[in-house]
Amino acid sequence: MADRSLRGMRLGTQSLQSEEGVEFSPRVKSVYRAADGSTFEVVFAADAEIPPVWESPKTGQEGVLLTSEGKPVELDQADVKTPRSHWDMLLERRTRAELEELLQERLDYLRARRGQDKSDAIGA
Repeated sequence: MADRSLRGMRLGTQSLQSEEGVEFSPRVKSVYRAADGSTFEVVFAADAEIPPVWESPKTGQEGVLLTSEGKPVELDQADVKTPRSHWDMLLERRTRAELEELLQERLDYLRARRGQDKSDAIGA
């Protein structure tokens, strides 16, 4: 059995494959500056859309993307959508008068139902 063992090789710690003929995908480094003034680099694929804001892996602070001159990138406020609440979406479908009418109908229904439950409990 000893003559079948592999000698001179540490199994599991070294790869038998080489990097010969391997082409790595193109990459680009982006530099970000945190609020405390520290900078950090993040590597992205060359064809990726680079986000204007990134969280620092060391401090956890949010960093702003810097241009090649070292100036912060201007954030385009036109692309930022304002969040809509449920009330805003409801007002897109119905008028305030229609909503008040529906509310009153529902309240009348619930009050009538509650009145029936009381009479059922008394009669029992």
